[in-house]
Amino acid sequence: MIENKGMVFNIQKFSLHDGPGIRTVIFLKGCPLRCPWCSNPESLSKKVQITWNKHACINCNACIKACPENAISSVHDNIIIDEDLCTGCLLCTQICPTSALAYEGTLYSINEIMSEVLKDQPFYEESGGGLTLSGGEVLQQASFATELLKEAKKYHIHTAAETTCYCNHDDFMPFIKHLDLLLCDIKHYDSDIHEKIVGVPLNQILGNIRFAVSQKKDIIARIPVIPDFNYSIEDAEHFCTLLKSLKIRNVNLLPYHNYGENKYALLNKPYAMAGYDPIHKDDPKYIEYVHVFKHHGFVVTS
Repeated sequence: MIENKGMVFNIQKFSLHDGPGIRTVIFLKGCPLRCPWCSNPESLSKKVQITWNKHACINCNACIKACPENAISSVHDNIIIDEDLCTGCLLCTQICPTSALAYEGTLYSINEIMSEVLKDQPFYEESGGGLTLSGGEVLQQASFATELLKEAKKYHIHTAAETTCYCNHDDFMPFIKHLDLLLCDIKHYDSDIHEKIVGVPLNQILGNIRFAVSQKKDIIARIPVIPDFNYSIEDAEHFCTLLKSLKIRNVNLLPYHNYGENKYALLNKPYAMAGYDPIHKDDPKYIEYVHVFKHHGFVVTS
């Protein structure tokens, strides 16, 4: 983040899946987790990122010649972007004759985002909707996100955030103050497995969630259901035990899908979940998995 600006990779309007009513969702870049199933790999880095569409490229190498940082090379007719050297000047995207090069990430001020958000205020009021912050991990830009929530509340707009709650507690406290609905992503119930697979410990996350509960915030736990990670009946039982200890009663189960696989190709990165089939809601195993939560009295959406 630069000064009072945040790095955003998407603004999605008329969303119906990230909180109540019709919502505008602001997707912020940057995430400390490395979930193998992540469907938004363009959200992981805080920096502007260049994407390359192999099917649109004519291998003219104009981008290589134009890059002032020598950050672009060609290996076996594949354009490679060195993200350590790239400064995000976007000259390559401007000079590409076929638009094979594009970019992810734009700096926005609070006022610029609110200008977009306020355009749809009548829809929020009619539907009970509002503003949702997502990512990436919004708390990687905690100061900006907090100021954005604060500004939204000046207009009496309902606020929500989808977050792992992974950040310093001192950053989390002011953030949660201006939040009406917390959509907290909980990947696993075991801290060792959580850290091994997604790269960060669980304890800090749970501490922040407990604080949000103590502040009597509306909370929905979002659990991505992932093959070979947390997709067994025993896993479901352990999740139920954890959620009961956190005093969370609302659960949103998100069965694994591979919609984001092509994004990895655009970023020239491997997709760790290649070969795994999506989990369908009518799969008998998934139905049984969902039933465990319902049996324990949770309000479940899926």
